[in-house]
Amino acid sequence: MDPPGPTPTDRAEGDINLSQQRRQWTDAHVDENTARILADDARWFLHQSLSTPCLNVLSGCEAIYLIDQQGRRIMDFHGNSVHQVGHANPRVIEAVKTQLDRLAFCPRRYTNEPAIELASKLSQLAPGRLNKVLFAPSGTGAIGIALKLARHATRRFKTVSMWDSFHGASLDAISIGGESLFRKDVGPLLPGTEHVPPPTPGNCPFGCEGTCTLKCAEYIDYVLTREGDVAAVVAETMRCTTVVPPPPGYWRAVREICDRHGALLILDEIPIALGRTGHMFCCEHDDIVPDMLVIGKGLGGGVFPMAAVIAREDLDVAPDRALGHYTHEKSPLGAAAGLATIRCIEEDGLLENARRLGSHALERLGAMQADHPLIADVRGLGLLLGVELRRDGHKATHEAEQIMYACLSRGLSFKVSDGNVLTLCPPLTIQQDQLDEALDMVAEAIGQAEHPAGPT
Repeated sequence: MDPPGPTPTDRAEGDINLSQQRRQWTDAHVDENTARILADDARWFLHQSLSTPCLNVLSGCEAIYLIDQQGRRIMDFHGNSVHQVGHANPRVIEAVKTQLDRLAFCPRRYTNEPAIELASKLSQLAPGRLNKVLFAPSGTGAIGIALKLARHATRRFKTVSMWDSFHGASLDAISIGGESLFRKDVGPLLPGTEHVPPPTPGNCPFGCEGTCTLKCAEYIDYVLTREGDVAAVVAETMRCTTVVPPPPGYWRAVREICDRHGALLILDEIPIALGRTGHMFCCEHDDIVPDMLVIGKGLGGGVFPMAAVIAREDLDVAPDRALGHYTHEKSPLGAAAGLATIRCIEEDGLLENARRLGSHALERLGAMQADHPLIADVRGLGLLLGVELRRDGHKATHEAEQIMYACLSRGLSFKVSDGNVLTLCPPLTIQQDQLDEALDMVAEAIGQAEHPAGPT
């Protein structure tokens, strides 16, 4: 029996594998050998809506490209947010290979110089007094560390986080997260995980129109007052899937509210730190220093799973407790990958490239919006770009999926978020001609979705 069709909430995190358009694309573009491999994948892996059964089979990757089993080169504007320095970056690969020959693994009770060097480097890069680090093999694990540290530091256990947010897929992470796809039908989640509406200019649940009055921040103050014993406010500095920057002054207001109530501010930049928005850390745009900053994904250079919690030194308050205690907590391989990644970002001018090409892309997307009524909004920060599609005032969900698969057919991969936002997230190493080529594909696919060819 076929699974039930996708609902709007199912699409909150991204395009899913249960749609008719997915089946049609696979039938048209997958050869017999690839189909056989996909069948093996479906046979041996547990099925879930965002991966298995999978779309295609990869045989390689390099720079901005994925290479599929049929030899097609696909520009990767998705990358699961790990590809800041491009795929298979030679310097990252070489650093890991060199480290393999020196020290491949470091068990607990021991440390190693690469791990110490990476912790020191992150402390130097992070704003304010964020100068104590713990590593984890995943962003979800790093979120767990931050939650436990907040409990130890404040002697409280409640949190306030945002609806529609994503902080990972483990039980504690989905408890503070706000996406139905991960929360529904799971059963009881962690107690004390309160939720508030996210800051969404243009779609404010508090009725702000035109000039924002920061009622969303005021509501956090209201919740903290009513609860009285909240350990931390946990939030994404910027929603990376739908690319919605908070209104000006929001984080300054939240910082002051947290300080007044004795709650910690934990900012989750797992997918967007390390240059994605044109600064090393997104919170630098608002000149805000959280109490903890959680990063991951791109930290391992797209080669090794690596994440980190960067905390204030005075939060080093649990020497007799296990906060993370992960097997690969001080991985010399992950540290080597992280150090090489940061060197690439700094030495290759990737922050400036993200700012320059991000501005160029927004200018092009703005012109595209003027030509295409299907485009309701374009927005972005650095090389994190979003194109929101609406038809007759409603989410253009069908058209967004159609555009995504049309672009895949032309050699461009990206994510569809919340059902109707084309999320464009290229490697920071991309060149302007490559970016323009990708935007040309998007424009052509949008035009075709607006004026589909009739029967012949």
